Amino acid sequence: MARAVQTEDTENERLVLDLLNSVEADGSRSQRHIASELGIALGLVNAYLKRCVKKGLVKVGQAPARRYAYYLTPQGFAEKSRLTVDYLSTSFSFFRRAKADCANVFETAKSRGFRRLVLAGQSDLAEIALLCAAESGVNIIALIDKRSDVDRFAGIPVFQSFDQVEEKFDAIIVTDVRRARETLDAALAAFGGERVFVPALLGLRVPTAGVSPS
Repeated sequence: MARAVQTEDTENERLVLDLLNSVEADGSRSQRHIASELGIALGLVNAYLKRCVKKGLVKVGQAPARRYAYYLTPQGFAEKSRLTVDYLSTSFSFFRRAKADCANVFETAKSRGFRRLVLAGQSDLAEIALLCAAESGVNIIALIDKRSDVDRFAGIPVFQSFDQVEEKFDAIIVTDVRRARETLDAALAAFGGERVFVPALLGLRVPTAGVSPS
């Protein structure tokens, strides 16, 4: 549970950092544009903007055509700098932990005869999993993310659903960091616990076999 909370807190800070960077770049863009740019839901952008305004990180002004414009306050600039430093200082430790967890997951999958795998969730974790796959002797044939708007990710095809994958695959690795529980539940409903694996850093447990060793 503590790992899940830590991962959620990290993602919250990453979202705030991404939002502050977007506002600094051009605060006159619509919330819909920001949502598309960051790859998150429009409602989430609205909620985070309100939170940033309430905390004094962002202020709201008028823009042409009866729209709003957002600006970073001095406190917002300071917070953006802090979050940037924090992210850079933890990114390497995240990489090491993610790499080790992915290696554990791949070894567990191979022990059950699963070598053709699909990733569920476009994220930094998915990219690390792809880097580890060749070393582990497994083949990642596709990535599934219903919110993705790209055709390929780090060289592999991206699909909106598992049904769209034409090649045969053995198992699913959950790599969705922002919506890990939702993605895990969907994978379990479609394939059952025997064919679904979760890196330990996500802090989730598969109800049957298929859990990455802690």
